[in-house]
Amino acid sequence: MSSTSPERPSFPREADFAAPCDLAPLLAAVAAMTFPGRDASDPVRLMEVCGTHTMAIARAGLRQLLPPTVRLISGPGCPVCVTPAGALDEVLRIARLPGVLVASYGDLLRVPGSRPGARPNTLNDCRAAGADVRVVYSAMDAVALARQNPRKTVVFLGVGFETTAPGTAASLLAARDAGLTNYTVLCLLKQTPPALRALLADPACRIDGFLCPGHVATILGADAFGFLPARYRIPAVVAGFEGGDLAAAIYALCRQISTGRPALENEYTRAVRPKGNPAARAVLAQVFAPADDIWRGLGPIPQSGYALRPAFAAHDAAKRFGFAPQNREQATGCRCGEVLKGLLEPARCPLFGKACRPDDPVGPCMVSGEGACAAAFKYRGLPV
Repeated sequence: MSSTSPERPSFPREADFAAPCDLAPLLAAVAAMTFPGRDASDPVRLMEVCGTHTMAIARAGLRQLLPPTVRLISGPGCPVCVTPAGALDEVLRIARLPGVLVASYGDLLRVPGSRPGARPNTLNDCRAAGADVRVVYSAMDAVALARQNPRKTVVFLGVGFETTAPGTAASLLAARDAGLTNYTVLCLLKQTPPALRALLADPACRIDGFLCPGHVATILGADAFGFLPARYRIPAVVAGFEGGDLAAAIYALCRQISTGRPALENEYTRAVRPKGNPAARAVLAQVFAPADDIWRGLGPIPQSGYALRPAFAAHDAAKRFGFAPQNREQATGCRCGEVLKGLLEPARCPLFGKACRPDDPVGPCMVSGEGACAAAFKYRGLPV
């Protein structure tokens, strides 16, 4: 097959990305492209690695607007989803200790540990049994809880990627400066670039291009994803979150693949700079050091997590409570691990929509509002 690359149609001002007037011509240009050696039986596979992208793509119905030669797949972009069951088991143990107050984002309260049928197997179970588990909207809310509850040890569950990591770091600085020795963080934060390397090293994962996460790139900078074309010759485009953002990014990826010229492009220029946010990166470097970590579905990945630096050891819940998660998954038939690697479409899991629903989830991808299974269920009238 010969490759062609139609000229990109005119696109609206960046302020109009939420309702792009030229979306149809842009998608028509994608449909007109050809990809050397590929057809509908072997489509180009583009992976998004951001839970907000996952939901935005489903909400906009982009999958059914694309030609059969282009397929969108979801990757490990939901922070709650990639938190492994073994880590949740340890969280449940800590939550039941006397004098402990666990502060967490809401989604994590419903994510099960590795023991199906056992109680407690979620933080909600722990709370029902009398444990002090509170929902917070930011790490600074957890600092406030430590100030209000001086006789309790507050354990903030620091879940997230580079987007929420600076806020967690700032909370540790605030607690240290205020002398709040009862404030601790259980660091479950993850780093995105090492996970992308792990996916590309897995022969089972076939990925032709990445829709890079706009939120993460606002912190790290677009240049953080330059290794994808430079080392792996994989096209990469940093994308925003409106329909126009995503369509433009998909077009750019397809153009790169069609012409055989992988590169890093930034379609989210109104928010993302090449080097990101220097202040946020500085506070990350001050508080955290890279650490090996375990991801649901992907397993152990070197230097893919964060650990508190020695200066913050007094606030390190992992050290205080002997946090030692095992690398184990749920024994429930849940296939979230395959979904997170783009190997299985959510609707093809035998539990999807039957034993596993948002009101009674089995796996984290159905629990989280950013999970691929939750998106597929919510917009199940559309092909996802």
